[in-house]
Amino acid sequence: MTHQTGASANALTVASPWAVVPPLGNLDAYISAVNRLPLLTQEEEQRFARELRDDNNLESAGKLVLSHLRLVVSVSRQYLGYGLPHGDLIQEGNVGLMKAVKRFNPDQGVRLVSYALHWIKAEIHEYILKNWRMVKVATTKAQRKLFFNLRSMKQGLKADAVDSETHRATLTEQEIDLVASQLNVKREEVMEMEMRLSGGDVVLDPAPSADGEDSYGPIAYLADLQDEPTMRLEATQRDAMATEGLVAALDVLDPRSRRIVEERWLKVNDDGSGGMTLHELAADYKVSAERIRQIEVAAMKKMKKALAAYA
Repeated sequence: MTHQTGASANALTVASPWAVVPPLGNLDAYISAVNRLPLLTQEEEQRFARELRDDNNLESAGKLVLSHLRLVVSVSRQYLGYGLPHGDLIQEGNVGLMKAVKRFNPDQGVRLVSYALHWIKAEIHEYILKNWRMVKVATTKAQRKLFFNLRSMKQGLKADAVDSETHRATLTEQEIDLVASQLNVKREEVMEMEMRLSGGDVVLDPAPSADGEDSYGPIAYLADLQDEPTMRLEATQRDAMATEGLVAALDVLDPRSRRIVEERWLKVNDDGSGGMTLHELAADYKVSAERIRQIEVAAMKKMKKALAAYA
């Protein structure tokens, strides 16, 4: 690629820098438009980068991003074999490009294209790993490296051994040894990643079949949370607090306070109604309803302390 001079900065100076780029919905038009955008000279790139760093000039940032959109398109083409939409790969790569522009230091003596390459690939890698499987195939840094390298090496090897049942290309023993040697990993790690890559997604909760019969997936065989040890222990503790704990808490109350609590909170009549109201208790004890409420509040505090001690 050759660098244009002179008018390149002016070509990117518009009311809105992004107006020259169509939306990603029309992928062909987008790629055609970004390929026509002029490249910046090194001097222009340095000037815009310093304006962004020193003055937070967002227009300069836009010019840096626009001039490198074609780089994102070029990099994203390398990942079309993962079955993900090209537009989504470009969009994620653009996010990486913007991160690179934000962090770019023009005084380091490197061009933005070299610096941005890492950020663009990193963002696309993250997107692929998140969307490749519902259960992620690679979690550690070493597994991620093996994931991408193994796929590219398999394409180069063009393995012709095919599993007769799954009809998926598999590596031979010699190819596994070759990949392990070239990537400097254990052959067991290559075999495990190969198994993860070739494994299909399984629907946990399948939809009912066309004939109306119920269909069962793996979700039907998952462990019931009620049998989980921690949940069972908590349930046992709750039952104990609702029985022995409650009895112990009521025992700390005087007869009047206990009756008020039982009538207000614990008594249930045959018709489903509760016990006595504040006014009914007040009339029974010949005091005000406010006095009954005060006794109730004090009794609750005592019971709370007793329950805490019981627990």
